Amino acid sequence: MSLFVKFNLILALVFSAALVPAGSISYGLLRRNARTQVVEDARTMLETALAARSYTVKQIKPLLAPRLADEFLPQSVPAYSATEIFGYLRETHPEYTYKEATLNPTNPRDRTVEWEADIVNAFRADEKLKEIIGERQGPLGRSLYLAHPIQITDAGCLSCHTSPEKAPPSMLKVYGPAGGFGWKENEIIGAQIVSVPTAVPVRMADSAFRTFLASLVGVFILMLVFLNVLLHGVVIRPLKRLSRMADQVSTGDLEAPEVPVKGKDEVAILAGSFNRMRISLVKALKMLGEE
Repeated sequence: MSLFVKFNLILALVFSAALVPAGSISYGLLRRNARTQVVEDARTMLETALAARSYTVKQIKPLLAPRLADEFLPQSVPAYSATEIFGYLRETHPEYTYKEATLNPTNPRDRTVEWEADIVNAFRADEKLKEIIGERQGPLGRSLYLAHPIQITDAGCLSCHTSPEKAPPSMLKVYGPAGGFGWKENEIIGAQIVSVPTAVPVRMADSAFRTFLASLVGVFILMLVFLNVLLHGVVIRPLKRLSRMADQVSTGDLEAPEVPVKGKDEVAILAGSFNRMRISLVKALKMLGEE
């Protein structure tokens, strides 16, 4: 087996041995980073939905208030506006879902299911709790969710939710008097919940990991080529010259040229030793010939 082959095999073994722990650690980091990125995206979406709610309460609802007695306009409802805006966001982020989960909603589609009610009750039990991040197993697989509390901080929201008598008649015609009443100022009545399949951050991490591995292997190949070139110029070529000189001298060719010595490394020292041995051998043979 040539020195080239041995050298490359050793480097390949070292690279493979280092790649396993490095790959394991890197994949774990990439998974955590991808999960963090997904949570940050969900948090931005929740803030966007919250801004839409505030905009609806402060600017849209006052404009539409005169018409609510005769015609119910869902655009005046903060939850509707937030949900509609999120629907547009889903055109570019279809994997994310949004719900304004409410314990006592006006619109039945906003009513909490069991696990959503647990989140809302957790916010109600601790008003200092402003965010919940968790995972759950659903019918379509495991999902990651981010939740923020929905709290009545604007008294204007209560105009439709204190009692059926004070609510716009047009709203009662659509939803009836059964739900969405009895709310109080500063009460936490629900939660904004953004959900995304856990497969999304896993897919992001897998893609980044493949790119990382491809880059690492590419760098290794470039380094291997560079080291092979250095090995040939610094070690293999001088050793071949020494081998040729030794062969020539061993066959009686005492006129074999010396191997040039450059530097002070081990190969240069070996070349110098061979040159001195050749000179000594030539002198010894001449002395034997003269005798």
